Amino acid sequence: MLTQNEIETLGRYINGIAGANDVAWIEDLFSRGHRDTDLKHHLEDDWENVLHEASNIENSDLDKIIDRIHHLIRTKESQKRKSFIYRIKNVYIKAAAILILPLILAGGIYFSNLRFFSTIVEDQRGNYTIHAPIGSRVSFNLPDGTKGWLNSGSKLTYSLPFNKNRGVTLAGEAWFDVVHLEKYPFEVRAGESKIKVLGTSFNVSAYPDEKYVEVVLQRGKVEFSDKTQKNKVILRPSEQLLFLEGQVHVNAVDVTKYKAWTDGKLVFRGDDMAEVARRIERWYNVKVEIADNDLLQFTFRATFENDPLEDVFKQLCMTSPIAYKIFPRKQFEDGTSEKGKVVLYRKK
Repeated sequence: MLTQNEIETLGRYINGIAGANDVAWIEDLFSRGHRDTDLKHHLEDDWENVLHEASNIENSDLDKIIDRIHHLIRTKESQKRKSFIYRIKNVYIKAAAILILPLILAGGIYFSNLRFFSTIVEDQRGNYTIHAPIGSRVSFNLPDGTKGWLNSGSKLTYSLPFNKNRGVTLAGEAWFDVVHLEKYPFEVRAGESKIKVLGTSFNVSAYPDEKYVEVVLQRGKVEFSDKTQKNKVILRPSEQLLFLEGQVHVNAVDVTKYKAWTDGKLVFRGDDMAEVARRIERWYNVKVEIADNDLLQFTFRATFENDPLEDVFKQLCMTSPIAYKIFPRKQFEDGTSEKGKVVLYRKK
């Protein structure tokens, strides 16, 4: 059996007050957990006690608890201790089915009362936001298993509980791989628009400063609507929907171009200069100024992957009569800075 001192060490670890020696002992304990019968028996007894004390919890409360647990799992799964947690999970498969795995992920597995339940119930509601800083891409996992990417300068917000209300709010650009749950459609709110899906893969671009919403569907089916409900459109695979100034336009497109950014590629396929400048601005966190309107008539086809900013413009200059000048970022004495700028001219 575990000694009283060992049990107290487990308690300190859970409460976040364990010292370096305690942490080392805990990690060694769980790394050999499949061979430690004393530990397994202690946890099984504790687990049975918790189940007995929790028997009067309402089903609706359990739904909220499980929803919160899923959120904890998703937010912890990318941490460096993933392999260590995997070993622990194998030891405690009985408890992991519902409650004990999230507690392991949160930093410990020992509990002797319902404090774990009450903490989750109290924290069951709230808004969560995922940010992608300018010049970066961020992957995300939502509580229902939906995965995706946020593009540079984007923000995704969702609320818990999430299991029956799968709604997110997007400001920016995101790629979604939505888990299919027929009874609970997934909804993306972007500005004054709403995209409703069951299970599908699609891209949404809805940066507030660009005054339009773009939806590109790879597979599945989505329903687009605006606040008036007059512009309700069903989108099918390989179609692009553009909602601009109250009007909806649908076109057939090559989806790979719109998904390429999730793989770190900047792809242009017949895009005009204005579109090229806009996407370069966000990708490299610079300001692109088109000094000659004649450049707006040119279109570009290219693929860039991990290319420096100057190399991008060098390649663009090879296919069109453009010249450029790059002004580096300015750093001011007060600690603030001004982003770099690229000025485009017509080559003479």
